Amino acid sequence: MKTSICMAIAGALALTAFAASATTATELAAQAKLTAPQARVIALKAYPGKIVKEELEQEKGGSGLRYSFDIAHGKVTHEVGVDAKTGKLLENSVEGADND
Repeated sequence: MKTSICMAIAGALALTAFAASATTATELAAQAKLTAPQARVIALKAYPGKIVKEELEQEKGGSGLRYSFDIAHGKVTHEVGVDAKTGKLLENSVEGADND
């Protein structure tokens, strides 16, 4: 009986955490002044290639809200950051093995 209750509580906590992260993504998107397609254009002008990963995240620098793109060109991948509120280029650097 105790095991069933613990499993039910763990499941409820997991669902709550999932719902909170989905809400956070929606809230971040609502704070952004640029859309993801607009940010992609800026990023690809900074480093042409193929976007292999993208995310909207809170991170230090600029307004604190940025689109982060991993852009591959040949064997090199760059991380390009675009401020989601101003459109300013925040980062354009080679993606290292230990980066996300």
